[in-house]
Amino acid sequence: MAAHMTEFAFFRLPDGRAWIGEGPFEPLERPAPDAACFYINDFDLCDPLPWKRPSRLHEADAAVISACTGVDTTPLRVQWEKPATEWFKMAFRRIRREVIAGRLAKMVPVLAEHGTRTAGRPVHLLGHLMCAPSNVWGYAYASGGRGFLGATPELLFRMSAGEVETMALAGTAKPGDRSEFLSDVKEIEEHELVASYLEDRLRALGTVTRDPREVLETSGLVHFKTRLRAALASPVAVDELITLLHPTPAVGCLPRTDEWLARLREYRALLKAPGFFGAPFGFSLEGSHHLVVAIRGLGWDGDRIVLPSGCGIVGGSAFDHEWRELRLKREAVLRQFGI
Repeated sequence: MAAHMTEFAFFRLPDGRAWIGEGPFEPLERPAPDAACFYINDFDLCDPLPWKRPSRLHEADAAVISACTGVDTTPLRVQWEKPATEWFKMAFRRIRREVIAGRLAKMVPVLAEHGTRTAGRPVHLLGHLMCAPSNVWGYAYASGGRGFLGATPELLFRMSAGEVETMALAGTAKPGDRSEFLSDVKEIEEHELVASYLEDRLRALGTVTRDPREVLETSGLVHFKTRLRAALASPVAVDELITLLHPTPAVGCLPRTDEWLARLREYRALLKAPGFFGAPFGFSLEGSHHLVVAIRGLGWDGDRIVLPSGCGIVGGSAFDHEWRELRLKREAVLRQFGI
């Protein structure tokens, strides 16, 4: 193992098992059947060779984490800049107008808060991922002075032994608002749009089982969550499954047409959403494929730090409510990483 890794990828399962892949990586079109691979792509799936086979794979422990982060443990400090309120307000009004007109059911704009690093290094946050709550997945990728990482509560899918498992995760509140949240019409509507979309998509693959809606509490927030599983009628390639499901309405739009996806990309560019946010990130090992949605994280490029958050706009959305939700999600990330 190199004394200090200049390029690495990280993935942690909710049960605490974690792996770090050491670069340089071999880019592949599909996962290698005989070796572990990481899936690293942007929101628009622009990389034609998104599977990355590491030079070495390590089960993550204190020594491996130290090799990634170095010995300096100065906490990360960031001087944050004010978010682009007016740009987001404009996007919100345009999206909601389309929803009210019945042309669009839901869209998820992303607000990115930017800042400048004043102390510490972002890779030091890797240790926080190792002790993250047991209902999140940890992900990270770093190369030179750039990278991103996060602790996401959202599984895109897990595929193993002829079964696909996924989840609808939409609707957000603070734990103290739980009683009101359970009967919030807007949050329930937003969640059901995602759950129904996933159920319809999975039906093309086999027999679908959908669990009742439940509440997930993690990292200082509560969400509605619905588990779904499909028993595959015939084998399906993991890359086909990625394009079938991503982006779900939890991070994208509904209907998921080329026209609305193009509009979504325009808003993401306008609001300076980083490419990793909402993208699939995954790990493949011994025939099991784990793909998550890269949210609840931050990215960096040199001293510049970006902290993105998204919110789903549906018919019942109000600007003040969505603006508050964006802030709550960013605050949850800062708490998770002790920033």
